[in-house]
This record gives sequence, structure tokens and C-alpha cells, in this order.
Amino acid sequence: MAIQEIKKYDFQDAFSLQLVAFEKACVVNKPTQINDYKIFWIKEGKGIYNIDFQQYEFDGNVLFFLSPGQVFTVDSEKIKEAYQLSFTRDFYCIQTHDAEIACNGLLFNNVYETPFVTPSEKDTKRLSFILENLIEEFENQETAQYDMLQSFLKQFIIYSVRVKKEFDVVKEDSETKLFRDFSLLVEQNFRKLHSVTDYANRLGVSPKSLTKHFQKIGTQTPSDFIKNRILTEAKRQLLYSSDAVKHIAFDLGFNDPAYFSRFFTKATGASPAQFKKQQKG
Repeated sequence: MAIQEIKKYDFQDAFSLQLVAFEKACVVNKPTQINDYKIFWIKEGKGIYNIDFQQYEFDGNVLFFLSPGQVFTVDSEKIKEAYQLSFTRDFYCIQTHDAEIACNGLLFNNVYETPFVTPSEKDTKRLSFILENLIEEFENQETAQYDMLQSFLKQFIIYSVRVKKEFDVVKEDSETKLFRDFSLLVEQNFRKLHSVTDYANRLGVSPKSLTKHFQKIGTQTPSDFIKNRILTEAKRQLLYSSDAVKHIAFDLGFNDPAYFSRFFTKATGASPAQFKKQQKG
């Protein structure tokens, strides 16, 4: 977030809350890779952000959620009031949470659909109350502070999930389950498995059935889904590693670096070297 920090509360470099506010428009063209889990609550403001090379525009009261590894760029923003919660995996994710509020639940680790949550006036009051409790806990530094801070963070995430589910179109459980199982498999295996058949076999369905399912829920094809995940990782590595293109190709499961370059160029309109040069300016 390219805005000035007004106040920051920090707990052992594992969990922090920043209060930010100003009305000056600004642009940050240099992509930044996210290191920790982050929740941005733009309570009042507007802007255009790029997250994993996809553009998102917002105006008004909105929350969004980023996971380690994602690439974040500010095209423009004009923020009057905002908050940033940042936490490490060890602070929150080691706990066994309900699937929807975990670090691989509805809000985080979702490179396929950045979840924006738009709270109502009632939701805003509830989330503000939780933040007030967080700030009070940061300032008091009483016994068992870790447990209290984690509890308030969990409350904030739970309430955000409820808001998201209330206003989003919720698909039937069977539809959601197959899609999420597929996306989880892709996340775990995209570096070595590139074909729809590989994933369909592991899910116990035919490739044709999997494709029809994706058509039914109105999302991209399984093939495009896999391809786009590989491309996202390729872009990240081109920007944030010093590895040669051929090493990135091997890491992503391509035996032939030349084929990887053709794959990347066809999908993005730029060769790996050109993409890196364009992004770094």
C-alpha cells in the first residue's frame, strides 16, 4: 500500500496493525512481492491495484486479502482512511481452523480470484469494534497477549468470511467442492503436472466431465486454469528471482526451455526476457 503510515502496532514481528490515512493520490509502478499474509481495509478511498498482474478497481469501503508470494502494484490510489493487518504463517496458520477461515480458505491463498469483500454499514461497525479491541490489546500488553491478539484476528477473518458469503453468489456444495479440490491439486502440483487428464484422474472423474463441470459453474476451462497458474508463477519468478529462464522452465516442469519460452510468449505477447524488462522498466 503506497500510503503514509500514521500509527503501527507490532507483536514480535509476527503480527502488526497499521493505521494509514491521507488524501494525496500516488502511483507506485514497481511491483512488490508480498511476504506475509495481509488484509487491507480501505474504509474510505479509491484506487486501481494490480494483484498477480490482474487489475482491480475499487471506490469506497472494501477489504481485500493477499497471501505470501503474490505480486502487488499500485496504479493509482487516493486514500482517506485505511488499515493494514499483516501476520506470518506461524502466528495464525499453524492452528487447525475451519476450512473457510484457514489460510487456504475463502479469503487467502486464492491466486485464481482475489477476494474483495464489501462490508455494509452494520458490518463496518462490527469490524471497527474488533479493530478497536485489537488496538487496546496492543497498547495494554497484558498477560497472554499472543492468545488475545490471535483471537481478535480470527474474529476479524470469521466476520469477513461471513460478509463475503452473504453477498457472493454461493454455489451448491457439490459444485464448490470439485472446483476447490481441483484448484488445490493444481496449487500443489502445477510445477510437474500440466494436463487436465492428470488432475481428472486424481479426482476420479473424466477430463470431459471435469470440463463440463467448469462450464456449468461459468469459469475458465481446466486447461486454461492450469496454464494461468503456471504463467502466474513464471511471471513471479522472472521478476523476483535471479534464475535464468532455462532454470525457471525446468522448475515449472518444462523439459525444453525453448518450448517454455514459446508457451510464455504465446500467452503474454512478450518473451520472458521482454516481460522482465517491461515490468522492471
